[in-house]
Amino acid sequence: MRKVLFGGDYNPEQWPKDVWETDTALFDEAHIDTVSVGIFMWGLIQKSEKEYDFTLMDEIMEHLYRTKRNVCLGTATAAHPAWMAKKYPDILRVDFEGRKRRFGQRHNSCPNSPTYQKFAPLMARKMAERYGHLDNIVAWHVNNEYGGICYSDESAEAFRIWLRNKYGSLEALNDAWYTSFWSHTFYDWDEIVPPNALSEHLGREKVTAFQGITLDYMRFNSDSLLANFITEKNELKAITPSIPVTTNMMGLFKPLNYFDWAPHLDFISWDNYPPDMQSEARMALTHDLMRGLKKGQSFWLMEQTPNVTACRDVNPIKRPGVNRLWSYQALAHGSDTVLYFQMRQSKGACEKYHGAIINHGSRNDTRVFKECKQIGAELNELGDAFTGGQTEAKCALLFDWDSWWAIEMSDGPSRYINYQQTIIAYYQALYQQKIAVDIVSADDSFEGYDIVVAPLYHMVKSNAHQALASFVARGGTLVTTYLSGLVDENNQAVLMDYPGHLKKMLGIWVEETDSLEEKHYNSMVVNQGYPFFTQASYPCNLLFDVIHPETAEVVAAYGSDYYQGTPVVTRNAYGKGEAWYIGSQADDKFLNDLFASICKHHQLHPLIAVSENVELASRKKGDWTYTFVLNHGNHREQMVMPLDAEELLSKCEYQAGDMVALRAKDVMILRWERRRPSGSRTPSRTNRIGQNTEKKQTH
Repeated sequence: MRKVLFGGDYNPEQWPKDVWETDTALFDEAHIDTVSVGIFMWGLIQKSEKEYDFTLMDEIMEHLYRTKRNVCLGTATAAHPAWMAKKYPDILRVDFEGRKRRFGQRHNSCPNSPTYQKFAPLMARKMAERYGHLDNIVAWHVNNEYGGICYSDESAEAFRIWLRNKYGSLEALNDAWYTSFWSHTFYDWDEIVPPNALSEHLGREKVTAFQGITLDYMRFNSDSLLANFITEKNELKAITPSIPVTTNMMGLFKPLNYFDWAPHLDFISWDNYPPDMQSEARMALTHDLMRGLKKGQSFWLMEQTPNVTACRDVNPIKRPGVNRLWSYQALAHGSDTVLYFQMRQSKGACEKYHGAIINHGSRNDTRVFKECKQIGAELNELGDAFTGGQTEAKCALLFDWDSWWAIEMSDGPSRYINYQQTIIAYYQALYQQKIAVDIVSADDSFEGYDIVVAPLYHMVKSNAHQALASFVARGGTLVTTYLSGLVDENNQAVLMDYPGHLKKMLGIWVEETDSLEEKHYNSMVVNQGYPFFTQASYPCNLLFDVIHPETAEVVAAYGSDYYQGTPVVTRNAYGKGEAWYIGSQADDKFLNDLFASICKHHQLHPLIAVSENVELASRKKGDWTYTFVLNHGNHREQMVMPLDAEELLSKCEYQAGDMVALRAKDVMILRWERRRPSGSRTPSRTNRIGQNTEKKQTH
């Protein structure tokens, strides 16, 4: 593959042409080679039902071609035109409260609107017909950040068709939804209405009286938006079959099951906007999820801010070095691009204070511009060194959208259950072990892994448990938690001891689950037979399973309440492996101690001994390994080189045993031959990146 692409979203349609020339000079100075354009051009191009005016878009594309810029070309369908909403109101969404939206914002098109389904793919086709011959188009960008849910009459009718295709008969549907409860049996398809605030929900959007219909509506909505993407993609492929097609995802985004979407994208791309400045583990998790959607294929970082967002209550600036550090973190976890929103800061509207490489004053001496310029220069030097490189992981974290939807829409046992935050907590503990982690779906086989972590694996479909049982039986270690294995694919309780089909593998059964306020803590008192735990007890809260061990060993017991002394953590030998069960919400320290021991058992160790503030991530390409060392801390860190390596950014060479210092918010990219023993030399390796350098002791 070509070098790491560098640039991002550009909106020249918002500016006079003399600004374009200013931008060109600044792009060249900052080494920006790739821009995403046309994403929000629908209203400027299609001025009425039959009038398409490509004059401005032609000028933009000609300018970018002349200035030798790669283009990720949008289909312009991210927001429909005002005239379309006025003439065809079916295109407007209906919200959760049943209110018909007016024209405005951007996520405002009903995915099941006949009008949208007609005009959006037609717009994509016209873009492909007009510009598909240009050889600087590196990808098609369909729509933008698909999201939202619509409860319109058009969606209701499409939902009924979707249900007929899924169930075939009302008898099967009534059984799946358990409609004998509250006399909700359906006798005609037209009796089914979307589950919103006016029908099935219990006072708020999160909790529903009938999980079956609400779960299916979540699945239907994800499928509806996916169908929109596919219709546009089909139009593009019919004309430009060799240009890859993508759309930008949003990471840990609840409404869309990205595992279902992934097969339909030529490559994954996503937008990284973490909620705070202490989100390095969360970002690593989401990068790993994006990589995992297509079984390890590299992805694109389509958007990030170079310094600040503008959409939150408070919007802190990325501190010096953080933009560079987070950009390299994306590359470390599998991205082949560093792209931003946005190139030039908007003049008006809601994003005028959102960060950009070029500010309102068009300066090239700002901290942000100079840092981006440094990144661009470094990426030019790195070339294609690790692009397309793969991550080799022996640990997998199971992420399941159906469990996420099902567990949070249920009325009980606790409305404080947060699937996303639980996943992040378990990933954080793995992140602290400095090992590679793959994010996998419940449909995976788990072949090749030593450890599988499945927090809140609530919904176990049909025979999905068999893959986990086989994994453990052949020597793997499984870690799962409370509320796992409780429901089937229809979100109906399994009619067996909890944790359902996982029971035999875990060697326990759960009699009751206590739910208390988050501020109410119990303790997990550790059995002395497990000396790797560094504390005698750990706090736990939220949910408390009352567990009966059958074949499992008791690792820790509750310290108080009527279940004092009963198990809260168990370990069960199963075949050649073992399965752990955690019956309450454990704290970070417990999880860190547990995973440190499990990783040691499987001989999974970090390549370099580093502090908790330093992240390690590697990509393999050919005979080479590229290890990214990222210092997220605020202080200089020191480490000892375990083997001979070359650092690609400084072009320094190190020998095993060298003491190396890494500044705060700085990064190193170490390269070594995968099968080369420590102590041997390959003199030509430095020449491969352009120049010889002397070995240095600091960085």
